[in-house]
Amino acid sequence: MFKNDVFRLVYGVLRNQKDAEDAAQEVFLKIFTSLPKYENQGFKTWISRIAINHAIDIKRKQARMREEVSDTYLETASEERSVEETIIQEEKRRKIQERIRDLPENYRDVIYGYYILEKSYEQLANEQQVQVKTIETKLYRARVWIKKHWKEEEFL
Repeated sequence: MFKNDVFRLVYGVLRNQKDAEDAAQEVFLKIFTSLPKYENQGFKTWISRIAINHAIDIKRKQARMREEVSDTYLETASEERSVEETIIQEEKRRKIQERIRDLPENYRDVIYGYYILEKSYEQLANEQQVQVKTIETKLYRARVWIKKHWKEEEFL
């Protein structure tokens, strides 16, 4: 008698026939176990409320499961990517440090200090006991030298 009504309500929420069939059976089990709590206030409305609430619960569980699966996939993918990226970054860093050692001595200290150790112009000027403008000039000339002598392909 209420079989089609319950199925239509559940299917309206879940939009999947197999899930709706399973949910409809579960709804009838819930109705049976909840009969002692029924208070004679509209049987069809009461059944409809149970069916819709159950379908919504199933929909939420499905959404959480999809989120957990996608989170797990993303974590796994990012871990794989981060290991690969770490290895690539280490290799690049090694090549760059190797090439920095080949720089002319007057450029090596300022490039290493500014880009590798991330020191400010002021810190470098204090360490080398020169003016900040001198550091700016050395960095400019070092960049020009690097552009002239290094090829980007060497670092890829």
